[in-house]
Amino acid sequence: MHPHASERMSKVVEHLAELTAYRDRDLMDTALVEGLRELINPLSVAMYRRIGESGDERWLTRAHLDAADKAATADALAAEFEDLPRLEKFPARVACMNTRSVTELAGSPCITLFPIASDCDMVGVLEIHSDQALDKTLRRMVSGVLRIYFNFQGLLDYSERDTLTGLLNRKTFDENFLKVTLPTSGGTDGRRHWRGDASFWIGVIDVDHFKSVNDRFGHLIGDEVLLLLARLMRASFRMQDHLYRFGGEEFVVLMHCDGADDAATAFERLRANTEHYLFPQVGHISVSVGFSEVKPGDAPAGAFARADRAVYHAKAHGRNRVVSYADLLAQGHALHAPEKVGAMELF
Repeated sequence: MHPHASERMSKVVEHLAELTAYRDRDLMDTALVEGLRELINPLSVAMYRRIGESGDERWLTRAHLDAADKAATADALAAEFEDLPRLEKFPARVACMNTRSVTELAGSPCITLFPIASDCDMVGVLEIHSDQALDKTLRRMVSGVLRIYFNFQGLLDYSERDTLTGLLNRKTFDENFLKVTLPTSGGTDGRRHWRGDASFWIGVIDVDHFKSVNDRFGHLIGDEVLLLLARLMRASFRMQDHLYRFGGEEFVVLMHCDGADDAATAFERLRANTEHYLFPQVGHISVSVGFSEVKPGDAPAGAFARADRAVYHAKAHGRNRVVSYADLLAQGHALHAPEKVGAMELF
């Protein structure tokens, strides 16, 4: 093997080892663009994800690195969906995903686009700007690295997501809670930093009378109800909100809002969407929601417990309602921990 080719192959193996050492998706994306910059020496390398519903899709920058940058940047975790560029603003990226093939745009700089695929869909592109076109060896190398990257992403999905609904599972909640809610010192580029006045909210969602659904229609229909509810949650909340299934009929949302009114509006939207949705065979069901602000220094269990007490109050006082923990305290209610055996309520 030619010495130069051997050196390059060693670098590829080294960066793949580093890439698959991470269990954090942000760090993985950063490691990917940093590794490709070192291997290719481009003017810039970036990863863009397609997000949103059909007809209103946007580009989310997952990681971007110019030749002179010391660290990769990305769109802020709290970026508003409407502020992101529309899909059609970059037709070459769209064409790359539609054709599922590497696309090269001649010019100065030369732009090479690589499609990024999940198991069932095209989810974005890797975009490389360079002084000259990438040769076949480099293009093949980048395509191979991307395949390994997404194979590893698939393994993370398997370990972090609920197998029925596809939402995040309970064991990822604690680590995500600290990552999402821990404030960081502000930067000048508006990326990867929460605003100083950011507030975070946690909501616990419980399906009303779910045991009777399983008893009357069977567990397969019950599972379908949970799957459809997860879809309603995705439609009711924003792309940056964190959605979890904790087990059984209990779901959790962790999100950033400007205040209590915005949080209440979001949870009320889910409650109303659920109430009006016609579930096959079952008909109409409802959910009870309790929510609380995440306090500075909160542990995940403490924040969850407050929202859980609020949903307990909602279920004990009529169900099919959204209840704020802070409002209950202000009204002088004595809030007790829910009585549960495992994940099943006693009432």
